[in-house]
Amino acid sequence: MTPVHGAGTLLVIAALAVAVLLVLIIALRMHAFVALVLVSLATAIVAGVPVADVPAVAIGAFGSTLGAVALLVGLGVMIGRILEVTGGAQVLADTLISRFGEKRAPLALGIAALLFGLPIFFDAGLVVFLPIIFSVAKRFGGSVLMYALPAAGAFAAMHAIVPPHPGPVTAATEIGASIGLTLVIGVVAAVVAWAVGVYAVTLGWLGKIHVPIDDSVLTGGRAPDEGDRPAFVHVLAILLLPLVLISLNTVLTTLRANETIEAEGGFVDALVFIGQTPVALLIALLVATYTLAVRHHSRAEVEDLLNDALGPICAIILITGAGGMFGGVLRYSGIGSALSDSLADLGLPLIVSAFVIATILRVAQGSATVALTTTAGLLSAAVVDADPSSLQLVALVLAIAAGATVLSHVNDSGFWLVSRFFGMDVKTTLKTWTVMETTLGVSIFVLALGIWAVG
Repeated sequence: MTPVHGAGTLLVIAALAVAVLLVLIIALRMHAFVALVLVSLATAIVAGVPVADVPAVAIGAFGSTLGAVALLVGLGVMIGRILEVTGGAQVLADTLISRFGEKRAPLALGIAALLFGLPIFFDAGLVVFLPIIFSVAKRFGGSVLMYALPAAGAFAAMHAIVPPHPGPVTAATEIGASIGLTLVIGVVAAVVAWAVGVYAVTLGWLGKIHVPIDDSVLTGGRAPDEGDRPAFVHVLAILLLPLVLISLNTVLTTLRANETIEAEGGFVDALVFIGQTPVALLIALLVATYTLAVRHHSRAEVEDLLNDALGPICAIILITGAGGMFGGVLRYSGIGSALSDSLADLGLPLIVSAFVIATILRVAQGSATVALTTTAGLLSAAVVDADPSSLQLVALVLAIAAGATVLSHVNDSGFWLVSRFFGMDVKTTLKTWTVMETTLGVSIFVLALGIWAVG
């Protein structure tokens, strides 16, 4: 819709909405789902959305978030439950620890997540990794954050700056950067930024904030004895299966976009289809069910096991959807476009403008992808005028992604996903996840500045 208020007023409305939301949840102890829905509706009205349109806008934003999250989380948590109750998660945890050692367990989880995070989206990767994170955490004790943040931060880093994830692909396309060069440099930048902004920060600070292990989303009974557990290769193959299928989808889609292969073709269409993230996870779930679960359980027990897996995540999915509703209302009210118009002429160096504009849009409306794409679109004309080198174009993509990563808070559905998966209240999530996302984003931006200077 056309913004009813100016950018300054909309920014004040967004800030007040966030403040009210924090008061309701932290001070008044209102349930997060109820608070998010209440504040979303109130914000829409105050921001000038016609009252008759408010329910449709709110429900539309809620539904679009659920469409992106619920299917992936549901399938992923089923795979995780099977890995948990068959001992597969314990096998993976034991193998990682034996290879890296007890003191480097967080490093092992982070490296594994970096590898799996190349083709798999943040939420899907994290939910599949949950049983492994909890298995390692229970074995060594201490705060679950010492093991959770390196893995979650690795998925976040890959999702933010490495193609084929949608944000960096769209940003690179908008400003004319090479997708291939963005991929190569992005992988290196993601690893370095993760090592500094996530791993080092977790070991030195955030991992020492005590958050007890709450694996209620995975309560599936006692795992089998060591002799009945599956082989490491078997478990690894199940985890690699969606990665391979999604990677194949990415390669074929890229070849089609470059017109290297035909745009149409039944066999390629089939491969692209099974490489869609939900389909790939469904295939992995079926393989896990019929090669792992049925070895120790009857089919009726497997049905009950998978049904029970969905119960604990209902609250997670609803709260995540409500977080998407809040961010969607802010976007619909016009805060993104209003801020874009006022931020386009900041008079800052191009690389700094990329980071600042993306940061403000990220904080204002929550969605990292929206911040990425909007900022890239805003800067596209200025990029043409500046005529940067190919390397500097990649640096701009990284700077935009850095701004779109920092300061994840209550209007970001990912904030709620992490908060509920690891049993953290809002205050603790702000002190840990928000800080980690910020140190990760700042690390990416520092790397972008260096690449810009060299380029």
